[in-house]
Amino acid sequence: MRNRSITAVTLFTLVCIFVTGCYSLKGGALPAHLKTIAVPVFEDRSRAGIAQYRSEFTRNLTEKIESQSMLRFTPYAATADAVLDGSILSFSIEPSQLSGTTERAITNRVTITVRAVLYDRVKKNVRFDQNFIGFADYPVGGFSAQQEAVTQSIRQITEDIFDKMVSDW
Repeated sequence: MRNRSITAVTLFTLVCIFVTGCYSLKGGALPAHLKTIAVPVFEDRSRAGIAQYRSEFTRNLTEKIESQSMLRFTPYAATADAVLDGSILSFSIEPSQLSGTTERAITNRVTITVRAVLYDRVKKNVRFDQNFIGFADYPVGGFSAQQEAVTQSIRQITEDIFDKMVSDW
């Protein structure tokens, strides 16, 4: 009886290893022909006048790409294999939770929408052109909490753009 259970467990383990070895995600990395990338400073197309966040988006993305991919940066879009353009489309702060007694906001939500386009200059095609949304809540009245919510939103969008860059599944 004990030999049968050991055999069953061993067989099950081998089947699991075989099945996971056969399974793969399509496009789990950037194409091999992309070696360099340019990331121009993001544009501020929002009507909120938040130009101060343009460089923060650009810096966060370049740090993420540099630390987690094999791409090298070039300051010149004309010589890069790929170009990642970005625009801040909207920035808003709105109440997200109201007090039941006073009907005043307890928390606000920062919401940022960014458009990112990854252009493959070698194959001369667009790998993606997509909007990304980041948001975070913070307690009303705290400027530093608001700034942290903005930072969290930017970080969330940065992660989403990077994930889109390296995956296509």
